[in-house]
Amino acid sequence: MSKCKKCGKKIFFVTTSNGKPMPCNPEEVLYWEDPRGRDRVVLPNGEVVACRLSGEEQKATGIGYIPHWATCTHGN
Repeated sequence: MSKCKKCGKKIFFVTTSNGKPMPCNPEEVLYWEDPRGRDRVVLPNGEVVACRLSGEEQKATGIGYIPHWATCTHGN
């Protein structure tokens, strides 16, 4: 596992559908797919999905990872 060079938190990389490494937080999160959602998750297969990160647990679309840029305390 790597660490963010800016904030020092643990990250890991998922290769996106277009072949680029995306730094992500290592914790899995539930997501609710929503094309107009403000949040993004990266799926294990590398797909990046627009979503919401809250909702009824039994109606969740699946599990993904939050891109680290969304939570890094030192910005991009």
